[in-house]
Amino acid sequence: MTTTAPRMSQTLPEEYRGRMMRFARDVSFPEGTRLFDEGSRADRFWILRSGSVALDMRVPGRHAPVVEYLGHGELIGWSWLFPPYVWQLGARAETRVRAHEFDAFTIRLLCASDPGLGSFVAQWVGGVLAHRLSVTRTRLLDLYAPYGSGAA
Repeated sequence: MTTTAPRMSQTLPEEYRGRMMRFARDVSFPEGTRLFDEGSRADRFWILRSGSVALDMRVPGRHAPVVEYLGHGELIGWSWLFPPYVWQLGARAETRVRAHEFDAFTIRLLCASDPGLGSFVAQWVGGVLAHRLSVTRTRLLDLYAPYGSGAA
């Protein structure tokens, strides 16, 4: 069974989405661009408008495997919401990407000033985080466990 991470449009009421979107900046990235690297400072995040982004992770002594591909409407990055604000995965544009970009500090302040919005954002990002952890675990088992993810 394949599931997708919760999207902002499915999780945040329109009023809150509208408030956040006032702080969005439209950006684009050419194919092959690194959006961020695992271990670097998580100071922004994106909602993907078009294109594809690959999430990868460092594995000592091996090539960084792709753990998930993201598409339209999906959140790129969750580490911006949780101290110490350091990326836990890396991200690369697989195709030309267009996205809404948000400054993490600004959105954290917005959430702190409106507990209702903050609660919805935390639930949304927490749902994405839970999904990404599950997908990453399965992908790593498929790559490195003796019998893949079916051996549980």
